[in-house]
Amino acid sequence: MPRTLSLSLLLAGASFAFTAPAQAQSADPANLLPQERAPAAAPKTPAQADSQDPDYDRPTVDSAFAAYSDPVVQKVDPLIQHWSAAKARSLVSLIESIGKEGLEPSDYDLAGLRAAIAAGEGAALDDAASQRFVWLIEDMRDGRTPMAARKQWFVVDPDPDRYPTGTVMATALESDDLAAALKSVAPVHPDYAVLKAELAKAKPGSDRARLVRANMDRWRWLARDLGSQYLITNVPEFQLRLKVGDKIVRTYKTVVGKPGRTATPQLAEQVEGVILNPTWTVPQSIVKGEGLGTKVLNNPGWARNAGYKATRGENGYISVVQQPGPGNSLGLMKLDMPNPHAIFLHDTPARQLFNQSDRALSHGCIRTERASELALTLAILQAGLTAEEGVEKLTSGEYTRVAFQKSMPVYITYFTMATNIDGKLAKFDDIYDRDAPVIASFDQPRVANRARKTSEEVVEIVDDLKT
Repeated sequence: MPRTLSLSLLLAGASFAFTAPAQAQSADPANLLPQERAPAAAPKTPAQADSQDPDYDRPTVDSAFAAYSDPVVQKVDPLIQHWSAAKARSLVSLIESIGKEGLEPSDYDLAGLRAAIAAGEGAALDDAASQRFVWLIEDMRDGRTPMAARKQWFVVDPDPDRYPTGTVMATALESDDLAAALKSVAPVHPDYAVLKAELAKAKPGSDRARLVRANMDRWRWLARDLGSQYLITNVPEFQLRLKVGDKIVRTYKTVVGKPGRTATPQLAEQVEGVILNPTWTVPQSIVKGEGLGTKVLNNPGWARNAGYKATRGENGYISVVQQPGPGNSLGLMKLDMPNPHAIFLHDTPARQLFNQSDRALSHGCIRTERASELALTLAILQAGLTAEEGVEKLTSGEYTRVAFQKSMPVYITYFTMATNIDGKLAKFDDIYDRDAPVIASFDQPRVANRARKTSEEVVEIVDDLKT
């Protein structure tokens, strides 16, 4: 590697200390990582244990919990609780104003609630008010959009476990502040507040208002708190951000999957390390389909110059691996983020692609601008390497895995309206046509007992890096 590149990478790593927020400068790298939050729920009963299964459809008051007969260590807050008439009237007011959160008052049967209030306090009012507040909590915490309308959404939201419905309701009734309790499960990311302010300015029912509402709901699909330090990429924006707290430390252009079967899915995964000078196992669509395997075996000189090594098994199967080097199709780094989709972020030798405006060009994986800088930054921040050590490993030309001291969240998201890297609200092209199902779902009756995990097929991406 040229010395100029080596020096530039060293400076990139060193400059991080001067540009990161103060909290990143003063703390040990491990302490910047998101801390695991203990669930607010009491120790799980057998019924609750089932509800942690991603395929389990969470019950609402329509099929409320039966009374627990077995003794438990602590009280479990039920889904039906006592409501006074005054608190139920406060709930009416809360539902009437819920449109500002991008939700529909008509979803919560105000007429039925008012009738229950008029009938007086008692079991019927407890049932009616509890049911409607459960619906509000679920929609604000988990999103209103049913899983069938969340195309290629493979994130399992942890918030129902972190903020149990019964506990949120008990807090609301005890504090006599229903709005504050509901806010306690709403997204805390600044973009949600920006979209909420935009919704207030948009004409009700307009295309813009509907788009804003859809993207507000997308924030509710994610964890309420993304962590103190994480990577997040917005696919339609073609941008990756490294964030500490709510502050952007670095941004990088990206190349994402082509529309169709190789579209990049939406994921929340953990990065366990960075791989410097990676190898690339060539997919069989090239090895066999394009005859690369035979070419490598029959032309050893050409193969050596191109960095390819091939092996033929006893059954005739040919595998080809491209070795580390300047021409490697993964470039100089990739993030080690195991997942069933085989999606990861990596470098590319075809860096001219970052100059294009439409960068939906890959077979699913995310190619990252200035990937060597990103690798060094993470190696310094997450693995405790010095800038000099990082540059030495990177410029060695040898395959090296740098393990993190603690894994780091990475979110692959899809927002068609969001704050851009300049801090301004912007609209992005719906490159995968994922808006229409979300918007249409708001025109349909609210779906109860929504699944927490998609039933969509997991497609393992084989990134044909020659395209």
